[in-house]
Amino acid sequence: MNTEQPLSTFEEWYLSLKIVKANNGPANGTIAATLVLLERLKEKYDLDFDTHVAPGGAQIKGASGAAVASILRTLGETRPFAKEGGRTNRGGQGDIRPLFKSLEPLKLGLLEQEDRNKILASFQAFLVERVRDFHNRQKIKLVFDSKLSTWQVIRNLLEIAENEGKFGAVAQHLVGAKLQLRFPEVKVSNESASTADKPTNRSGDFAIGNTVFHVTVSPMEGVYKKCQENLEDGLKPYLIVPDEILVGTRQYADRHCKGQIAVGSLESFISQNIEEISVFAADKLKHSLVSLVKIYNERVNAVEVDKSLMIELPSNLEKYNG
Repeated sequence: MNTEQPLSTFEEWYLSLKIVKANNGPANGTIAATLVLLERLKEKYDLDFDTHVAPGGAQIKGASGAAVASILRTLGETRPFAKEGGRTNRGGQGDIRPLFKSLEPLKLGLLEQEDRNKILASFQAFLVERVRDFHNRQKIKLVFDSKLSTWQVIRNLLEIAENEGKFGAVAQHLVGAKLQLRFPEVKVSNESASTADKPTNRSGDFAIGNTVFHVTVSPMEGVYKKCQENLEDGLKPYLIVPDEILVGTRQYADRHCKGQIAVGSLESFISQNIEEISVFAADKLKHSLVSLVKIYNERVNAVEVDKSLMIELPSNLEKYNG
């Protein structure tokens, strides 16, 4: 069989997938689960999708971060991708079922296993190229204009992140970097943005002394409950939000616990400390801004699969990157 027809069918399926804004492509879990399922089809070509789902219907059999990493490694891609391996990606099952349906008319099951597996391998190779596209996306570009206030420089950076679907993650890691820059002797926790979004037993995103910091670009009821729990535990909650919703957030926080929840804007929280550390001197400010970005990138690199969350320094700050 000519491999072009099956690959064309596979590409059509891929192009039909929902685009995730943060990825500029399909969900990583869908790609990861598909890689694993294609590997299973090499061993036993069975297009009854339900036979590939574990009892309970929530997990793809054999899917894990380690399984995906192994497949990627055999195809020359060693960078971390989809730590869960699509194992618990319920949405991914809905994405992949149509692929199995589209393969039925091709009657690949009639081919010799070796010939069929070459076709399945071509599908995997196509997906690996998409994984490379994911890793090779551009970083967020910081724009520095010395005529602008530091507050505005940070605001502009956050707007770029928002436009690229990375607002929440960038906000969290910028606050973490700012705390680490300001308190180098204190161990500042570092979690991936996806971990921070999940319900956990953590008191907040960061803790310094008896103050707990909650970073959110869209405060929901849960964060105010966390703040109330902090107060019950004798801690001081500090809620950090975008400046544009600062007033409303402060009013809502006061309705929950009047005067007990500190609320500040992301832009001010980050920029004011940079100004203070720099003793309000222009050249020192540039050094401090570069230091913030370097710490931010180190923190992102340590915990995030998506390296496009990292920030690229502009040419007019590169000489301060010493």
